[in-house]
Amino acid sequence: MLSGAGIKIFSGTSHPELAERIAQRIGLPLSRADIAKNSIGENDIRIEESVREDDVYIVNTGCGAVNTSLMELCIMIHACKIASAKRITAVIPLFPYARQDKKDKSRAPITAKLVANMLQRSGCDHVITMDLHASQIQGFFDVPCKTIASIVLSSNTGQLYAEPSAILYIRTHFDLNDVVIVSPDAGGAKRATSMADRLGVDFALFHKERKKANEVSRMVLVGHVSGKVAILVDDMADTCGTLVLAASHLAEAGAKSVFAIVTHGILSGNALNAVMESHLEKLIVTNTLPQTENQAKCSKIEVIDIGTVLGEVIRRSHYGESVSQLFHEVPY
Repeated sequence: MLSGAGIKIFSGTSHPELAERIAQRIGLPLSRADIAKNSIGENDIRIEESVREDDVYIVNTGCGAVNTSLMELCIMIHACKIASAKRITAVIPLFPYARQDKKDKSRAPITAKLVANMLQRSGCDHVITMDLHASQIQGFFDVPCKTIASIVLSSNTGQLYAEPSAILYIRTHFDLNDVVIVSPDAGGAKRATSMADRLGVDFALFHKERKKANEVSRMVLVGHVSGKVAILVDDMADTCGTLVLAASHLAEAGAKSVFAIVTHGILSGNALNAVMESHLEKLIVTNTLPQTENQAKCSKIEVIDIGTVLGEVIRRSHYGESVSQLFHEVPY
């Protein structure tokens, strides 16, 4: 528990519940900020306590009204910067626009780079995020002089992973003799093989072809799942089309049961109905995004709390302690 001296934790409007959990882990109340909109729809934000020479952490995630959340975050960073905060850290569990990380079409923007620029220009000294959709986003941040000591808390890839929490869940809920870890696409093979190796279980993957974004045309299973509990792992579930199709193929291939563990449960459009009608026994997600309403609408949704992990990262960051241990185990 921190004494409170020298550290302030603020929350935007995107996920106040997670911010409360983080603050509880650290043992401090959330600091006061008035966040509203004026008559023409602009964000009107006031930091209601002194942050002079404080280590400030601002929690806001990329969900719901993403543009509003992003502007809130930038304005709060700027407000703390000109109020003489010593260091400002943006805690962004789901990095906004993370899927717009490359120029894959003519005249397409690289919006994730724009977001990185916005955060830095606002006055952000440090960013904490989880499971970036593309690890090259780390390279979108510049490190000018001594202003930004470290952009993203990381092990090798520049970000926190939800992997230790997922591994703990699997160890405590499944018989490892029956488990096979499955990647829904080749891009997630590294994540899935890492988990499979740490658990000492088998691994399989799907090769998929897309007609267009969020629409899979064909999936081919590589590996053996017959008689096994198949656990799909991925960084995010949006429309859930890939997970639902993969679950169907796994059931056809003889899997005893099918589960999915995903870091970011975006669950847009018809995702909840698709999950309910699918072969998935459960869809386990972390609370990088609010999940209370999704759980009320879909009984197959289960949530892993990562507030403890983020809170411990903030504590260690504040005291200058190593965070590398958190890439391998969940803090208690």
